[in-house]
Amino acid sequence: MPERSSPYLMSFGTGGIYLNETLAVAALHEPGASWEATATRAREAGAFPVRKESSAKRTIREITHRLRRLDDEELELLAKGDREEQVALLWLAICRTYRFIGEFAAEVILERFSGYRTDLSYDDFDAFFARKAEWSPKLAKISDTTRAKLRAVMFRFMREAGITTDDKQIRPSLPSRRICDHIEKKNSDELSYFPGAERFGSASNR
Repeated sequence: MPERSSPYLMSFGTGGIYLNETLAVAALHEPGASWEATATRAREAGAFPVRKESSAKRTIREITHRLRRLDDEELELLAKGDREEQVALLWLAICRTYRFIGEFAAEVILERFSGYRTDLSYDDFDAFFARKAEWSPKLAKISDTTRAKLRAVMFRFMREAGITTDDKQIRPSLPSRRICDHIEKKNSDELSYFPGAERFGSASNR
């Protein structure tokens, strides 16, 4: 899980999980190359169609920011896995990149799911945000407008990643066995990003 001493990075205010776009950028990454070089290649190659160059630059920057959080084995799984595995890896990358989202997944979503409460609301986000803001001057300075935007984007992440349904119900999210095995070896705490996965660990297999 992200280090609790690390500052909150709250730059996730646009877009979604970018599945197809991420696969396009990841396909251009060469072993040993920097992600900055990959971002440049993606921009020059026009990795995915967008109307504005500034939008492409911003999206590619966000995608490479997440991809750098995956190790080589995870990148290989991203390239060769099925769609559900790819989505799970993107959610994992998002939780690693954004400490706030990872903590929300582990401390709010998992807690509610473990207590057989599957409903999730904007109020849950607001309460969590207020609790964290008590200890983070950075969060405390965020305006209500920005907080509402971050909230909407985070719920979009969760919906697109299959963590919640369209009507904000928490879904059991069980990554494939090989992803669960890899997470357990690397950092078993990260299974808490996937509601229900901690009950099964390496035994989970769809």
